[in-house]
Amino acid sequence: MARPGSPGSVDVLGECVADIFEDRDRSDSGGLALRALAGGGPANTAVALARLGTPTRFLGRLSDDAFGTLFRARLSASGVDLTGSVTSSEPSTLAVADLDATAQAAYTFYADGAADWQWTDSALAATRNDDTVCLHTGSLALIRRPGGGRIEEHLAQVREHATVSIDPNVRPLLVPASAYRERLHHWCAVADVLRLSEDDSALLAPGAGLEEACDTWHAAGARLVVITLGGRGALASLDGVRVTVTAPPAAVVDTVGAGDSFTAGLLHRLADLGHLGGRLGELTLADVADACSFAAQVATLTCSVPGANPPWADDLAIAGRR
Repeated sequence: MARPGSPGSVDVLGECVADIFEDRDRSDSGGLALRALAGGGPANTAVALARLGTPTRFLGRLSDDAFGTLFRARLSASGVDLTGSVTSSEPSTLAVADLDATAQAAYTFYADGAADWQWTDSALAATRNDDTVCLHTGSLALIRRPGGGRIEEHLAQVREHATVSIDPNVRPLLVPASAYRERLHHWCAVADVLRLSEDDSALLAPGAGLEEACDTWHAAGARLVVITLGGRGALASLDGVRVTVTAPPAAVVDTVGAGDSFTAGLLHRLADLGHLGGRLGELTLADVADACSFAAQVATLTCSVPGANPPWADDLAIAGRR
């Protein structure tokens, strides 16, 4: 277990994605102008963790194309350690975002044959770091083949010395929800923390209420289940004992990366409280509420700016003084 007051080192394993948005100010009848921003759930989480001050390694397969250069620049500028990442000749994953009137994003993905899914057992073994207190993963990298099955096996080895956190981040346009449901009990068996959205919960446990879904995932092995509720905050369940936290009011620009920022805030706070590095054996419901409240602040600030641009620690300090 990490020393209380020390954030410890967190590894984040997963994909980088180029989020492609229409640049409406430059688009006209003669052409559609696009802007590419570095994104991807795991990469966003790594960026947010590092900006909050948690020592963070990103374990990714980064293409040598122009988007891969963009990903490296963003991660490095945020303070993320890339020594565990692999350079690949396969293309980067692209996601074209369409924002609706409420600033919610829907995506069209271009991901077949992309670099992110090609992990080998030997490459994963080379990323191990016995000083790491937590490995966070999930999203497409955990479900797409061939790499997803190898990552599952890797998690079983990593949890011998580190806390395991998983965010399924269901993308039914790329992978059927049924495929996630088929694997979820395996993920819960190795996960200490399961963080997912309310929409994910509806896809993964159709017809079940949130509390019933939490109990199902506890029975499969996950000790802490946190379901984010958008602007309504989050429901957290620790071994079946639950607490709901509210989210601060927000002037929402868009919600891109909000869930990833919440996850980062949650893990940052749990690390700071000294709970990462094992099976969360000393975690209390009060600590869970504290960590979720902090995470909601991080997510709210992310929603106040365009794209997945999580706050730095100084931004949170300034917001707290307002």
